[in-house]
Amino acid sequence: MISRADLHSHSTASDGKLTPAEVVVLAASRGIRLLALTDHDTTHGYNEARAQAYDSNIRVIAGVEINTDSALGEVHLLGYFPDPEKPALQAVLSKIRTERLNRAEKIVAKLNTLGVPIAMGQVLAQASHQGIGRPHVARALVAGGWVASVPGAFESYLGSGKPAYVPRYAFAPEEAIRLIRSAGGVAALAHPVRSGSEGHIPALVEMGLNAVEAYYYDHTADDVARLREAAQRYGLLCTGGSDFHHNHSDGRRGLGSVWVPEEDGERLWEALNL
Repeated sequence: MISRADLHSHSTASDGKLTPAEVVVLAASRGIRLLALTDHDTTHGYNEARAQAYDSNIRVIAGVEINTDSALGEVHLLGYFPDPEKPALQAVLSKIRTERLNRAEKIVAKLNTLGVPIAMGQVLAQASHQGIGRPHVARALVAGGWVASVPGAFESYLGSGKPAYVPRYAFAPEEAIRLIRSAGGVAALAHPVRSGSEGHIPALVEMGLNAVEAYYYDHTADDVARLREAAQRYGLLCTGGSDFHHNHSDGRRGLGSVWVPEEDGERLWEALNL
């Protein structure tokens, strides 16, 4: 079943393979009428997506995905904004992107010491916008013939505990939630089952969490039911989406492939447009 909303998608503004405009065009072709562009640590794709949306009969929500670390472990948060052009928001996101670039440079240096003569320019060539991440390093390794696939790059070099791994810039979930909400946004917990953060929902609610991603490409029916019950208990909105980055050959994580009840998408839209 194709959803009428997809509230979790990525473009070339971060680590996706389609431009923001191409994501919107694809969404329209799949019957999506409410799309959130949630690139990692940037909202820079939103204006392009919004411009395309006028011609595609789609409403687009400005969004962002922020990865955080703390005593709770790794927590991924989605921010949804009525207006992303808040100076304080953009200043912090710019800082996070700078730290991403620093991390990539350290990874390249580690790879060089391991005998992989990759250059930073090869990594930058894999990114058309400002958000540099490990996927770009992985793609550069594939392009250079050092590994056979992106998963292979993570397995051999880039994954946690692997020889070229570098910890990311530490940004706490309470900081991310405060940042999102201070910009007038809605803060949602992303893929809580996959990230192992479901048990932290009560603590995150105390920090100001507004929503939980109940619908996700690898959530079972039991997962959805459990997360919907938690949302009701804590007064949270339910969001969901495909976490689209590109078209996979197996069809998983395809844009619009996750069923998101239309009423949940509308509740998020209304929360941002009060």
